[in-house]
Amino acid sequence: MEPLFLKGVLQEKIWGGTKLRENYGYDIPSDKTGELWAISAHPNGVTTVLNGEYKGQALDQLWENHRELFGNQPGEVFPLLTKIIDAQGDLSVQVHPDDAYGLAHEGELGKTECWYVLSADPGSKIVYGHTAQTKDELRELIEAGKWDQLLKEVEVQAGDFFYVPSGTIHALGSGVMVLETQQSSDTTYRLYDYDRVDDEGNPRELHIEESIDVTTVPAKENPVEPTTEDLENGQITTLVSNPFFTVFEWKIDGPVSFTQESFYTLVSVIDGEGTLEADGQSYPISKGDHFILPNQIQKWELDGNLHIIASHP
Repeated sequence: MEPLFLKGVLQEKIWGGTKLRENYGYDIPSDKTGELWAISAHPNGVTTVLNGEYKGQALDQLWENHRELFGNQPGEVFPLLTKIIDAQGDLSVQVHPDDAYGLAHEGELGKTECWYVLSADPGSKIVYGHTAQTKDELRELIEAGKWDQLLKEVEVQAGDFFYVPSGTIHALGSGVMVLETQQSSDTTYRLYDYDRVDDEGNPRELHIEESIDVTTVPAKENPVEPTTEDLENGQITTLVSNPFFTVFEWKIDGPVSFTQESFYTLVSVIDGEGTLEADGQSYPISKGDHFILPNQIQKWELDGNLHIIASHP
């Protein structure tokens, strides 16, 4: 069985930039490219297989027709989505619903996510959390436009990691690039968009009532406590583990052996180059590659100088 190397889907955004080309070599459609949906079966951006027996097939079709690749994991939809996001400008201040609200109101999963900061311009910030102690206070501060009082900001740098459960008010600030691991959902409720307008002079739609409905009040801190295992040729850090996903950072400097710990494993090479050995085959891998190790690959070895973010359900 071969790993499934994937061709991502690039998405243009009002706040996007050019770092997906400059930092990762992707062929971006414009200088306002905000996201690469790197591993996705979501209908708004489905990735396709680049190699092997399933070359040219879409990930949602593989989930539908070859569930054995995914360990026969139950569920209607492929549950995870991996993105790289380039925030050239500030993203809207937003919040995502949980599964119950998302399925009831939008017909899709809610969205718990997390960010590994790939790069950040000096002084870059994110919005993370809020100050309101009650829903009434939340509504009052929103309606009065007292954003400086309501929103909490955090300065970030490369290598930082943030866990963003559903119900968390958040936004990437300009100059921040992240790898995001999330539930497979595209439901976003915009709370505030800095009074921006599009090319035709129209403000973007806001979702005030839905945002108030789903925001966790008072806000939770959601601290993460990564655990690191030192190996002879690298480090494996478990960044976060929750009911939806477990996310790892692998730093490899020589041969390291791995064993499948779940139904399958998603892998994103964020820096370096090396090789993947699986089922007696060797595959060159390098910065910008994204692939799935299906259930049939129970053991593999990585070698080289590699920095990877990996996850599994």
